[in-house]
Amino acid sequence: MQDLNQNSKLKTDILIVGSGISGLFFAMKTAKKRPDLSIVIMTKENAQNTNTQLAQGGIAVVTDYIKDSFEQHIKDTLQSGDGLCDLEIVDMVVKQAPERLKELVEIGTSFDKNEKGEWNLGLEGGHSQHRILHHKDSSGLEIEKKLLKIIKELPNIELLENHMVLDISTEIKKNKTICTGAFFYHKKRNTIKYIRTRTIMLCTGGCGQLFENTTNPKIATGDGIAMAARTGATISDMEYIQFHPTALAAGEKNPMFLISEAVRGFGAHIVNEDGKRFLFKYDARAELATRDVVSNAINRELQSSSKNHVYLDCRHLDRNAFYNQFPVITAHCNQLGIKPEKDLIPIVPAAHYQCGGIKVDKNGTTTVQNLYAVGECARTGLHGKNRLASNSLLEALVFAHQASENVVKTISKFKFSSKILVPKFPKLPQLNDYYAFDILKKELQQLVTAFYTSENRNADLVSEQIKALNDSALSLIKPHEITIPFIEFSNMLTTSLIIIMQCKAEKKEMCKG
Repeated sequence: MQDLNQNSKLKTDILIVGSGISGLFFAMKTAKKRPDLSIVIMTKENAQNTNTQLAQGGIAVVTDYIKDSFEQHIKDTLQSGDGLCDLEIVDMVVKQAPERLKELVEIGTSFDKNEKGEWNLGLEGGHSQHRILHHKDSSGLEIEKKLLKIIKELPNIELLENHMVLDISTEIKKNKTICTGAFFYHKKRNTIKYIRTRTIMLCTGGCGQLFENTTNPKIATGDGIAMAARTGATISDMEYIQFHPTALAAGEKNPMFLISEAVRGFGAHIVNEDGKRFLFKYDARAELATRDVVSNAINRELQSSSKNHVYLDCRHLDRNAFYNQFPVITAHCNQLGIKPEKDLIPIVPAAHYQCGGIKVDKNGTTTVQNLYAVGECARTGLHGKNRLASNSLLEALVFAHQASENVVKTISKFKFSSKILVPKFPKLPQLNDYYAFDILKKELQQLVTAFYTSENRNADLVSEQIKALNDSALSLIKPHEITIPFIEFSNMLTTSLIIIMQCKAEKKEMCKG
């Protein structure tokens, strides 16, 4: 494969943007089927810095056909999505799950088993049965590690870390917008280059960093949404941001440490300042209700009590079993001086998952030719208004599989563009004012959070305030110059405006969490 860092006329058959489960699984399957195709994966930081490696709970799959069934998993997903799921998509994802699980196991992914050698299936909110396969409380990290190991062994895949894709180029042919390549920034060399490609797969994750409280890493700035929007791709349902009810309200605040849904499935209770359980007032399922219900209940409790957080109570659980099941969570709590066996754990809801995104069909294809999207950045129709716990890793696997099958069959129709574009800014200023942009970012987070959680929303006013932040950002850079902090912040502004204006246009009640 060519050296992308040296060749001035760069090209690859497939460019994958992002290194989470969806991009890696797609790359692995496609590379094995078509060793003649060149595949490049670009990720703006190191390969493991993704939402995937933060996923604690696991993957929802029907494996016990006596107690469980596809029909029950489908019903749970539809109920969680509040009537906005695409039934055909839900059916496809749930019924494909066992085959995709088999593929993970075949590459060495380890999931916990009980003394009988059977899957140790977890229970999470919104699920009517135990069906969550997990690797302790670091399931995403386990999957990520195994996929990265395979990726590095495949000769037709090149993984480029610290390569930030800045924008996608398109051409108009026969009245159709066609994706032809991308501009990217090589962080270590401080250069911007252009790469031609026959198809691009966006696997860029979500936009949790738009909110003051989030479990998403700092790279989750809506880059894929903004880039896709600039190509003219359809973006939909962005008003549905899922808040996770149990983010740890202690230690570092951004990102907040997530306490898995599986902890409540294990038997933990949510209590108020007086140590009383209160969720039964809002839903008979209490702690095992869906995330939107639990998050909304916590927010109401906080508003009525004027407190900053509620608590997760694990004191009644078997200490040894709890520590064995959740080693990452317990270690993190212990580092902060919290002993789950005797202390209440402070928690608040935090922005966790983007249910909408770049609209795709069942094969991951967008409305722009040659452009695909898979994972959290895509709006597939599976989640509706509120994602069912542990359906995200499953969705990524199924749609990566679907997209791979589609690309293998159709890529012969995709031709390289004859145009080789030259970046206007081949090098960037070495001194980027990150501090100033951090201040603007906090202002944006305050605006979006206040808008999203307010009962009386003024979309037009907030849009004007966001545009004013854009003017402030422009004032921080010199004329005819760009910087990486500016590009990332611009992507956040674009994604924020999409969320706000889609809420206004659709007049839907947002899932406030």
